[in-house]
Amino acid sequence: MPTNITHQELLIRFVLVLVCLGFWRSEVNFVSFPLLGIAWLLDGGLYRLNQTIKEPFVQAILLLCTLLLLGLLWSELPGNGRMKWLKYFILLIFIPFYSLLNRERLPWAIGGLATGYLGVLFVGIYQWLAMGVQGIPLVGMSYLSFSAMLGVGAVVAVGFAEMSRSKKLGILLWIVAIALIFIQFHQNGRILLLATLIAVLLMAFLRYKIEIRRFIGILISVLIVAAIFAYSSPVFQDRLIQVKNDIELLQQGNYSSSLGYRLAMWDVGLHAIAERPLSGYGTGTPERYFDNTILTYKNGLYKDLPEFQKTSHYHNDWIEIGMHIGVPGMLALLFLYWGWYQAFKRSRLAILGAGLVSYIILAGFTDAFIIFSRTPVLLLLITGILMCWYRHELKRI
Repeated sequence: MPTNITHQELLIRFVLVLVCLGFWRSEVNFVSFPLLGIAWLLDGGLYRLNQTIKEPFVQAILLLCTLLLLGLLWSELPGNGRMKWLKYFILLIFIPFYSLLNRERLPWAIGGLATGYLGVLFVGIYQWLAMGVQGIPLVGMSYLSFSAMLGVGAVVAVGFAEMSRSKKLGILLWIVAIALIFIQFHQNGRILLLATLIAVLLMAFLRYKIEIRRFIGILISVLIVAAIFAYSSPVFQDRLIQVKNDIELLQQGNYSSSLGYRLAMWDVGLHAIAERPLSGYGTGTPERYFDNTILTYKNGLYKDLPEFQKTSHYHNDWIEIGMHIGVPGMLALLFLYWGWYQAFKRSRLAILGAGLVSYIILAGFTDAFIIFSRTPVLLLLITGILMCWYRHELKRI
């Protein structure tokens, strides 16, 4: 390692650590993300852009963001409302982040990401055990974001466990994954928990699909552990009772519940996409569309829902993007998922890629997962680090 590191190199390493360590706080992102762009430009990122764009994942990001920009042309006052649509453009940070990584900078990024994740995790565990709270209020993280973070950690741990050549390390990583899933059982994110379990089982199946007996053993073990965790979690049992109550309200024609609200949002969203399949209603319009449409849609069946919860998104990645920019946007989202998987497959991490991408897709069925505050950034950083690691391992071989 050279001893005479330039000031520019020190700045780049500092920025990489800041991004990986500080993205858990949105206030830090207002500083770290612009600095990331500046560092990329100073490092000659524009000259390497042609090489970076060859990655299918980068192409998918650029396509989706371009369509969203074009969607502003037929949008009505996109600046009104909570402007959640702007979070799609956070995907663009992957380009400078991945481009800046090399063999010397990679340990700094890994160190920053691991330190940040473990720090937030320990704070979350402490607040759960000592205060019995959901999420992590200290860093402004909701229970959904905390549950998503736990799920990502569990999927990554299992992915590396199944690829590890060391039996002891594999067992250790499985223990870490089980511990994260145990904590996830005590958070209120039902679908995120289910997405984690399905992603874990998918990776096990892909790893042992030839050794079917071994896979069945893992399947039974996961189901037994999940049943024990569910029985021991008052939070999980309370959520099951809530689902039952939501269903009873729906049978009475009352949609003022977590489940009813989502069903109403999906109903109105699909209706809107059917009205304008080729263009959607324009970037930034969907949240206002719901509030205006429910006054007359189905004789005002959902007109009282704004009193139950303020509209911010459609609780489904496909419907949300389709509302903004129609079927072309939904196809671009499909391309994004495919490109994301290809990023892992090209790095010889196909099993982990299948697990993470399936987790993203499943989580996006009941929430706008792509515009979650922190989880997409975490996934982008993990993707960039693993792609860089493989790139330099390949050169070494």
